[in-house]
Amino acid sequence: SANFDAFGFYGLLFAMFSIVCLGSSVWGHHMFTVGLDVKTAVFFSSVTMIIGVPTGIKVFTWLYMLLNSSVNVSDPVLWWVVSFIVLFTFGGVTGIVLSACV
Repeated sequence: SANFDAFGFYGLLFAMFSIVCLGSSVWGHHMFTVGLDVKTAVFFSSVTMIIGVPTGIKVFTWLYMLLNSSVNVSDPVLWWVVSFIVLFTFGGVTGIVLSACV
């Protein structure tokens, strides 16, 4: 999609920039076994949950572009892309659930 609306270039640009900024501070959610104090764990859990917003923008932008394309249903690439989006969404949903530390 060559549109410059929310589900286009600027939406993906905002989402990717937000993920880069937030992604640099979510590394601590991998350290759940080292005994982080409560405030630190809440911070990392909150940032991990917030990163779901730009990720959702990316997923809906991908779906919008996929629905407005002229891809044939029998094309194997379409099924690969749809499978990736489904798997990516499942991983994101489980990540949000697992990030809840409290």
